[in-house]
Amino acid sequence: MTNLSRIFRTYISRSLFVAALSLVPFSLFAATPLDINTATAAEFAAVMSGVGAKKAEAIIAYRDANGRFESIDQLSEVKGIGDALLSRNKDLLRVSAAGDNASVN
Repeated sequence: MTNLSRIFRTYISRSLFVAALSLVPFSLFAATPLDINTATAAEFAAVMSGVGAKKAEAIIAYRDANGRFESIDQLSEVKGIGDALLSRNKDLLRVSAAGDNASVN
C-alpha cells in the first residue's frame, strides 16, 4: 500500500507542477535573461532547454546550500548540469550583482 501511496503522491505533485507552469506565460521569461540567483524552480524548468523539474530543484538546492552564484559557469557545479547544457542555455541566463534586488519581469 505504501508503494501505491508514493506513486499517487508523485503523480499529484508532478501534475500540480505542470499545472503551475501553464499559469506562467513563457513569453514572460523570453524578453529578459533569467537571473539564476532569484529564479524559482518553475522558471528554470520553463526557460532552460534540457532542464526539467528535478534539475531545476537541484539548482535551487545548490543555491540554498552554497549561497548566490557568482557566474553562470558556476551552474556546472550542480549535479546534472554539464558543459553542453550550460552552453546551450547561456544566452538565456544572467547573474545579478551582489546588491541588485531587481526581479526578472
